[in-house]
Amino acid sequence: MAKIPEDVIETVRTATNIADVVGQYVQLKKSGKNLFGLCPFHEERTPSFSVSEDKQIFHCFSCGRGGNVFKFLMELEHVSFREAVVKVADFSHVDLDTEYREEANAPAVDSKTGQLIDLHEQAAKLYHHILVNTEMGQPALDYLHQRGLTDATIEQYQLGFAPGQRLLKPFFDQRQADYQLLRQSGLFIENTQGELRDRFTERVMFPLRNASGHVAAFSGRVLKKTEDQPKYLNSPETALFTKSRLLFNFDLARPAIRQAGEVTLFEGYMDVISAAQAGVLNGIASMGTSLTTEQIYAIERTTDKINVCYDGDTPGQRATQRAIGLLQQHSHLQVSVIQLPEGQDPDEYRRAHGDEAFQQVMQSAKETPIRFQLRYLRRDRALDTDSERLAYLNDVMPLLAQVSEPVALDLYLNQLANEFQLDKSALVAQLKQVRQSTAAQQERQHVPAPTPVPLTAPVETVHQQRRPLTRLERAERQLLYWLLHDRNVWAKVTQVPDFCFVHDDYQVIYTLAQGYFQTHQAYQSAQFTDFIQEERLQQLVIELESTISLTAVTPREIDDYLKVIMDEAPLDAQLRAKKRALTEASRLGDAAQQRQLVIEIVQLEQQRQANKQV
Repeated sequence: MAKIPEDVIETVRTATNIADVVGQYVQLKKSGKNLFGLCPFHEERTPSFSVSEDKQIFHCFSCGRGGNVFKFLMELEHVSFREAVVKVADFSHVDLDTEYREEANAPAVDSKTGQLIDLHEQAAKLYHHILVNTEMGQPALDYLHQRGLTDATIEQYQLGFAPGQRLLKPFFDQRQADYQLLRQSGLFIENTQGELRDRFTERVMFPLRNASGHVAAFSGRVLKKTEDQPKYLNSPETALFTKSRLLFNFDLARPAIRQAGEVTLFEGYMDVISAAQAGVLNGIASMGTSLTTEQIYAIERTTDKINVCYDGDTPGQRATQRAIGLLQQHSHLQVSVIQLPEGQDPDEYRRAHGDEAFQQVMQSAKETPIRFQLRYLRRDRALDTDSERLAYLNDVMPLLAQVSEPVALDLYLNQLANEFQLDKSALVAQLKQVRQSTAAQQERQHVPAPTPVPLTAPVETVHQQRRPLTRLERAERQLLYWLLHDRNVWAKVTQVPDFCFVHDDYQVIYTLAQGYFQTHQAYQSAQFTDFIQEERLQQLVIELESTISLTAVTPREIDDYLKVIMDEAPLDAQLRAKKRALTEASRLGDAAQQRQLVIEIVQLEQQRQANKQV
């Protein structure tokens, strides 16, 4: 495999704005000179993930991760440096020779994770081949065509078919796949004798892809429904697949979500695929109807707005109600509900009315969560009786008590007053009682009253908890920063006889910088981190770049840093050694040694004081 030359790598890097790449995964907002968002590497509620467009680097002040655009993709999608370069080149439309692309889009198979992904990728290709190229797959292909899917859509989503003949195990046996790896893949069921059988049979197969677009699991829809089989069967949880975290189609939908500024949450895979075929490309689905906090966090990193578009039947409406409650409780997302006419699900509506009508209704049928809940509470109520009307209004008032916008609240109260022929003032009075009762109950329970959440929360920076830096470390960090950024400082310090940093990490970076400047005219932090290669030192450089924001330095300041490093630090080290020796001499009762050490300590202290006065 040909190594990608440094000049090619630099061409890709300079053609790319790191904010554009990161922005596909993280919703970024300007704060000062930098952009901030929720960190994609750990869960947080206050943005501490920073992107510097000036330096073309990212850094999380909470978890400490940082680097350039290649490092971002390597960390997030678990790809090699070569794969990251190819992905960034494709993103920025930079042409690369075929020799540099060799195997770049294939998962690395030198790790267990890579091998498991490779198994799933091969299984997906086999299932797809059976669906589109064999007689045994024809019934499943006919079913998908009847559902209105085109061959292009089937190809795009790599839909497949697992026949009853259980062909997957023999397929891997021919390739001499590792038995233990097959056991751990989730693709097979193991009996008491340790024999493996295909988990999926007689099912239309939906590949479930991870963040980097590789197949991590499957969901199979039974072709012929029987009472003893579930309609959908998912892969079990494995090292690759965690049901509560994965969102179907999130990898393909992410660019459309960023462009539209909103995501649409559907109930099932077919709804997502059908919507995409109709041109609604920002659709995703959870694994079943139970949305999780992990999935919500992934959505929050990408957008501020979410549309919930579940089925119109009773289970779908209940799932919508649960999703609204979870979103309002655990996120700052602006929530809308898309309620399709006639209680149809999205796939049914598209097939009945066509793609253009489907696109239009996805915009026109949006309603607020309160509007949906007002209608949801009507289900199974006989509102022509006084008792049912009173019960309905009693259920509605706690919902309206949460509405903070005066205009919206007035609109809902007017609608209720007109519908039930009530005096609006009576509704206002009851609403006031509900709010007072809620506030009193919260006070008794010592629960703070909820405050309305602004649509755009202010960006705050959370710094990672760490030990305070010593005077020496502060001097070393500042001097190293200016050595990299200011050629005059570099020229001055490199002429100082016997100069070296006290701490090894700073000295190693300084030594590497000497090699870097032999082949590079100007310093670029995003480029230098690749030159360093060692992970720990890369993170240290990124931390310096992200935490030191000085715009100029004086010769006197450089002299002060040098003095601390070359004069004060050695004295401090000698003093600490002498004091330890004095403690030991005291413990042993060696009076002569104690007297000598006290004299030496006094002399060192006098020398240190004299240095401070210079």
